[in-house]
Amino acid sequence: MDEYIVEMRHVTKRFPGIVANDDVSLGIKKGEIFALLGENGAGKSTLMSILFGMYEPDEGEVYIRGKKVEVFSPNHATAMNIGMVHQHFKLVSNYTITENIILGMETKRRIGGFLPAVDVASANKKVAELSKRFGLEVNPTQKIEDLNVSMQQRVEILKMLYREAEILIFDEPTAVLTPQEIEFLLDIIREMRRRGKTIILITHKLEEIKKVADRCAILCRGRLVGMCDVAETSTKQMAEMMVGREVSFAQEKLPASFGETLLKVEHLSVNNADGFPVVNDVSFSVRRGEIFAIAGVAGNGQVEVADAIAGLVAAAGGRIFIGEQEITDETVRQRNEHGLAYIPEDRQTWGLILNFTLSENLLLKRYYQEPYCVKGVLHREKFDEKSRELIEAFDIRSGQGEQTTVRSMSGGNQQKAIVARELDQNAPCIVFVQPTRGLDIGAIEHIHSQILAERDKGKAILLVSLELDEIMNLADTIGVIYNGQLLKTAPAEELTANEVGRFMMGVREE
Repeated sequence: MDEYIVEMRHVTKRFPGIVANDDVSLGIKKGEIFALLGENGAGKSTLMSILFGMYEPDEGEVYIRGKKVEVFSPNHATAMNIGMVHQHFKLVSNYTITENIILGMETKRRIGGFLPAVDVASANKKVAELSKRFGLEVNPTQKIEDLNVSMQQRVEILKMLYREAEILIFDEPTAVLTPQEIEFLLDIIREMRRRGKTIILITHKLEEIKKVADRCAILCRGRLVGMCDVAETSTKQMAEMMVGREVSFAQEKLPASFGETLLKVEHLSVNNADGFPVVNDVSFSVRRGEIFAIAGVAGNGQVEVADAIAGLVAAAGGRIFIGEQEITDETVRQRNEHGLAYIPEDRQTWGLILNFTLSENLLLKRYYQEPYCVKGVLHREKFDEKSRELIEAFDIRSGQGEQTTVRSMSGGNQQKAIVARELDQNAPCIVFVQPTRGLDIGAIEHIHSQILAERDKGKAILLVSLELDEIMNLADTIGVIYNGQLLKTAPAEELTANEVGRFMMGVREE
């Protein structure tokens, strides 16, 4: 039997109001890719944060290479050759790639024999060599603020490799990546295993586990409910263990019944911060009872279209209407009051105020209305009453209920909170941007059924997603965007996934 490089025995971790890990025991073999699977809030990240020294277990023991250890801090974990890439990256935005990688373990030289200085030139060279060896090529002198999400993730991986980590923990590594970037990352993970690294993959994406993992542990509400060899276990079996019930991978969709046009975009153009056009002369309309989906490879202007509709960025040209009301130059609140709900791509920047409670976040768009505010006085008991209703309806898991600080919640439960707040507006027009990003299979099934239910109530729905399967399953009409322009708009039943994929890559009709 292979030796266990990591063992966790009877680990329990409690937070106020919740048992995050409940008597969990598992062993991880040297040189394997070990997946930790579970719903949002199942305790996966907490368990690995204990291994990385961010939390101390209330009960239980941790063994590394057969020796019992107490991991007091991330620095202590690093000294034991354990590294972790967190779901929300830990990078300093105005530092260079190299400066982030060497932070805390800078190599020093002496100027004139006595003045200490950080040897950045040598570090740049070492980072460049390391990035090339693992296929993670970066420009060491680039600043983090100038990098996209996938490049920032490369920096986090290089940070671990620079510190000579042998046990590498990835927390939801593909939650913010495009399908192309996901394949690239999975190749890197395979390469690291070939080089003798032990990989722990925290995820809820079953397809990725099937592609790369050797074994899988499944957590449900803090308890270990199963261990399996991935090659011998179907995704359906894993999903049922994870959620505790049978899961439907395809939603039942009623025939569409379209009404009048509710959302209309005419000749919309949007420029980026540098004044360059990223959306160019885009026009489309969405009717009552219709899901209009915009498909496209990340970075082709689809998010800017949605942000311009929501009022987060200004339109450089064109007009936007909700019903007969033009909203092109209106404020975000005015758009909300005219009947627009918006689920943004970036939940932490645009969707939530992280240091507010769950109750405050759920009422962000209604706090000034009665019964939550009467004659300028906020009625907190009404906030909490409404919040408890939404928490139950949307299965939002939080340690202290409506009084939980949102920053402390898992990414998936933060996403559920945004969806709950926006759907509760009962707005006639709803814009979803990546609505299931970071959600587990059970939550995805729930969100998809709610999107279809809103459509069947006669809402006009604009869906922006990088997940082609999601678009093909939900859309009534598909618009494919490439380089800021809509190349093709057609009823969903007239397009195959392959055809949509070709348009996404810029192939034009003859």
